[in-house]
Formats: sequence, structure tokens, C-alpha cells
Amino acid sequence: MTDIQPVSGSGRLPLRGQASTLTSLARQALTEDFGLRPLPAEAESVLDDLPASPRLIAHLRAVHDVACQLADWVAQHHPSVPFDRTAVLFGAATHDIGKVLHPEELSGPGSAHEPAGHELLRSRGVPEHLARFARTHASWNSSGIVLEDLLVSLADKVWKAKRVPDLEQLVTGLLATGAGEEPWEVFMALDDELDRIASGADARLAVQSSYPIMA
Repeated sequence: MTDIQPVSGSGRLPLRGQASTLTSLARQALTEDFGLRPLPAEAESVLDDLPASPRLIAHLRAVHDVACQLADWVAQHHPSVPFDRTAVLFGAATHDIGKVLHPEELSGPGSAHEPAGHELLRSRGVPEHLARFARTHASWNSSGIVLEDLLVSLADKVWKAKRVPDLEQLVTGLLATGAGEEPWEVFMALDDELDRIASGADARLAVQSSYPIMA
């Protein structure tokens, strides 16, 4: 397991039980049981200390839920491929956290939230290997990207049934290499799993759109 520890000189993680800055709707989006897995406790703690939008939280829960499914699939079908599941789930749960600082990107295009989210997480004591997903989730072709980064990026696409062939090929390549399998065999199985996950996109989109951008 990967534990989040405060980084000396770079801020702190909020304490569990301290006063929340979330609105009642944002709190509802964070805790309501609408068929999506709850966020990791560490991610909840960070969000609890921020004026996060209800829609942003609903989005993070949708992407996190898909990341859980992808992580389960990798562990089941490619058990010989090592990856940090805890990092993937934390990364999916916080990948768009920079939109707290750039709320205009909740309803329009923009990438300012990516470095802002990374800096925000680092300032609150989140280690680099966990904070990095805020800046890497849309940069899967960059150097230094590993399987964990790709799984967060993939979850951020397929949650709404968006398929990105070059991203899927990168995931396929790493899994095939790590498992010693033929890429075409890996891709066929991955394709089936992504189709299955994509079939639930309408329900996830409905949950997200049921929460306002600002409240």
C-alpha cells in the first residue's frame, strides 16, 4: 500500500474531522451512494479542505470508479504485471483537482488545471508520485509515463465511452511486454473490457450532470 505522508516544507494534509469547506451539495456528491465506489479516504481528506464544485466531485467519483474496474481487470488478467493500485486510485480521484482553482474549465476546454492541480496537491503534502497524476492525465505521450499514468488517463476517457486508440495501444504495449503475451491477444481482451465499461457511460454521465457546477 502507498501511504500519503506530509512532505517536509511543502504543506500538510488536512486532518480527518476538521471543519469542512464543502457545501452541502458537494458533501452529498462526495458521500451519496449512487452506485459509484467511494473515493479513497486520503483523497476525501484533501477535497474536504477545498471549495470543490459538486460536479467536480461527481466527476472524480465517476473516473475513480472506472479506474477501480481497470485496476481489477489488470490484476486479474495480467497478475505478473506489477503496478501501484493505490497510486492509480488516488490519481483518478484527484486528477482534475486543479479545476478548484480554474472552475471555468469545468464547462469549457483548458489545461491550466493540470499544473495547478499538481502544485495544489504538493502544497498540501501529497508526495510527487501521487500528485503527478494531476499533470500527467492528459499527457500520455510524454516521456517518463508509466502504466499507472496510462490507467488514470484511460479511466478519464472511457468513463464517458470515449475511445482513444493511441492511448489504448500504449496500455496494450506495456501489458503485453510485462506479461510476455502477444499484443493482439492483450488488445482483444482489453477492447472487450473497455466496451463493457463504456456501456455504463450514460449512467455515470447522468450522475455527473445531476450536480451543478457551482453551489
